[in-house]
Amino acid sequence: MDIDTAIEDFINYCIFEKGLSDKTKESYQYDLRVYKTFLLDEQINQVQHILSSNIEDFLKQRSTMKDKVSTIAHNLTVIKNFHIYLYKAGIVKVDVSEGISRPKMQKKIPQVISIEEVDRLLDIKLDTVFDYRNKAMIELMYGTGLRVSELISLDIHDLDFINCVIRITGKGSKERIVPLGEYSIYYLKLYLEKRSTMLKKVPCNALFLNNHGKRMTRQGFFKNLKGILKKQGLSENTSPHTLRHSFATHLLKRGADLRSIQELLGHSDIATTKIYTHVSDDKVSQDYKKYHPREHKD
Repeated sequence: MDIDTAIEDFINYCIFEKGLSDKTKESYQYDLRVYKTFLLDEQINQVQHILSSNIEDFLKQRSTMKDKVSTIAHNLTVIKNFHIYLYKAGIVKVDVSEGISRPKMQKKIPQVISIEEVDRLLDIKLDTVFDYRNKAMIELMYGTGLRVSELISLDIHDLDFINCVIRITGKGSKERIVPLGEYSIYYLKLYLEKRSTMLKKVPCNALFLNNHGKRMTRQGFFKNLKGILKKQGLSENTSPHTLRHSFATHLLKRGADLRSIQELLGHSDIATTKIYTHVSDDKVSQDYKKYHPREHKD
């Protein structure tokens, strides 16, 4: 089977069998396009002719081109999934990607802000409908640990004030139910009372609207957040994902169970959630060095 046909079959399989999101589909297509270009340069146009050494040479090429380790690791994950599919579908007799290890990645401790900084960020003066919207968005993001893509994808019907929960559609179209805190509910209700004034004679089910009466975009929210950070005298390096990290870290520091945090964040693997234990461990180490009487020898 030629490489183009194999890639098309694999992408269709991922969409219809695995429920691949549009964003992930584009990522897979890009990685496989780069992989295909390399193979064609090596005079390989049939998947049955691909060898393990070809994959290893591809990874070496990406490394010499100074791609980030995380990018190369993602390339390999997609390539492995591709070859596993080819093998399980009976298109090839051997999974040539088996045994090729992923490059070791240095785990970065997530950036978080303190509870005091969160309070400053959320100290938004409510004058216009946009202030009410921004306040509700940030309260909800910090109160639930939403990804920014999940936040802007919310529709009004995803809210359930009776049961105090919200339905979230996460990665891979997986749904989860997350409880709403009193602050989130209070400011969401205030915003919803004014939301109708943002509509431009065209119905829209999106929960959060921009100034054109349409669904808020990722870029729009990021721009608004930057403006609020600057106004409140906080670091403009604080990103929407920082709020998600802060949500998880603050829960963990106050005694929340790691498995519960995993469910709230929508992580499929608890190993992903465990990064937050490193944040807490780092804080413990800092406090020890700062406060323990036997840490510093005069």
